[in-house]
Amino acid sequence: MRINEVEKLVGIPKKNIRFYEEQGLLHPGREPENGYRSYGAAEVETLRKIRLLRQLAVPIEEIRSLQLGRITLSDCMERHGVLLNREQRNLQQISQLCAELAGSQTTMDGLDTADWEARLRALEEGGVRFMSVRHDRRKKKTAPLIVAAVVVLLMGWLIALVLWANAAEPAPWWVLALVLAIFAGIIVGVLLALLERIREINRGEEDEAIQY
Repeated sequence: MRINEVEKLVGIPKKNIRFYEEQGLLHPGREPENGYRSYGAAEVETLRKIRLLRQLAVPIEEIRSLQLGRITLSDCMERHGVLLNREQRNLQQISQLCAELAGSQTTMDGLDTADWEARLRALEEGGVRFMSVRHDRRKKKTAPLIVAAVVVLLMGWLIALVLWANAAEPAPWWVLALVLAIFAGIIVGVLLALLERIREINRGEEDEAIQY
């Protein structure tokens, strides 16, 4: 089957299916004629299991550990239940604080941030965790930025090396142009891929994908 058929059969969007492939949770075959991804009954069943576990809010890492046999399903569910109970207590504390802030009838102009931040710190010291989406997305951008920088620097060094070698012993102009065009094309491709990756992160596509 092609990915469009799997999308309709399982009810998971294509971008989510590709996300699971990127995460190593799904391994479709390839059609020998054209290299297109080919999904069979095993991949469909894997996607259904992933969807079920994600609906239970099981993290991607845990699903990977299950697939690799590092943990059992029972151990995973018991540990996940403990984490969910902890998150529920966190949310109750945060909800209570939100209710208190709402009941204070404070305006935006009159909001005493020092007082409320002190209360937040007290909750954090008591074990409550607050998520910073902006910080999390910034961390996601770090790896692709580093990879892109390394590749661009490497290609730039190779271009400089080719130009230096050509100055010492000139090559035919078309050979030089071809080599430089290849290196320049790699740089452009990497930068375009980086731009698209950052757009995906900013749009929160992975955040949406982990719902399935």
